[in-house]
Amino acid sequence: MDTDWARQELAHFLELTALYRPDDPPGVVTISSRLSNRGPSDDIVESAQVVEQILDRVLPRWRTEVSDDRNKRVNRWCQHREAVQRADVALRREAEIRERLGDNAPLISAATMHPWVWEGARALWQSGHFREAVTAAARKVNAEAQNKLARRDLSETKLFQIAFSQTPAKPGESRLRVGEDDGGDTFRSVNRGAMAFAEGCFAGIRNPNSHEDGLPELPEHEALEQLAAFSILARWVDRATVETA
Repeated sequence: MDTDWARQELAHFLELTALYRPDDPPGVVTISSRLSNRGPSDDIVESAQVVEQILDRVLPRWRTEVSDDRNKRVNRWCQHREAVQRADVALRREAEIRERLGDNAPLISAATMHPWVWEGARALWQSGHFREAVTAAARKVNAEAQNKLARRDLSETKLFQIAFSQTPAKPGESRLRVGEDDGGDTFRSVNRGAMAFAEGCFAGIRNPNSHEDGLPELPEHEALEQLAAFSILARWVDRATVETA
């Protein structure tokens, strides 16, 4: 993320949505808790379109974690303003916080994962439904693999077993090939590994998440690890060439 650009956009939004109480018309006394914004409404809406995407990256659950109780009583942009203030602090002091509170280890963001995964998971993730978000991401990867192979009759484990099979393609049974087929051991190893990895993702992650009732919600960090696994698989599928008979 371009931090300087993001902070400029956040600051611009705060300027536009600065709150003030308009003067009462002559001879009129208004009793209301509502405040107005300094900037034109059209400019605020345009800025909000960009700011919301920044907030989704920096504070993925801002819509549920930042209270909007005052929103209805004071101003429609109050929730956005508080979220923007928090996001600006997070961006400005990110390095310091990581250094002071942890070992400054590298971080992984769901928003930087393969688009199939994050697009599938985003809505559920932002509402805190992490287990369901992983399941949605798995369905998205499965659907994209079906589209690439033109196979709607197979799904999940069986689909990827056929897709990465070491046997040559047959009529109506295409293959996915990761990397250039030079006939070498590395090519065969990579594709054999892709098949085993896909089977593990669906058998070990997707199926338990979907088929076992009463499971507790996944901790966010564990769900992030599971998303990362499907992101790896998504990149292999996306980059693979289709071998046909």
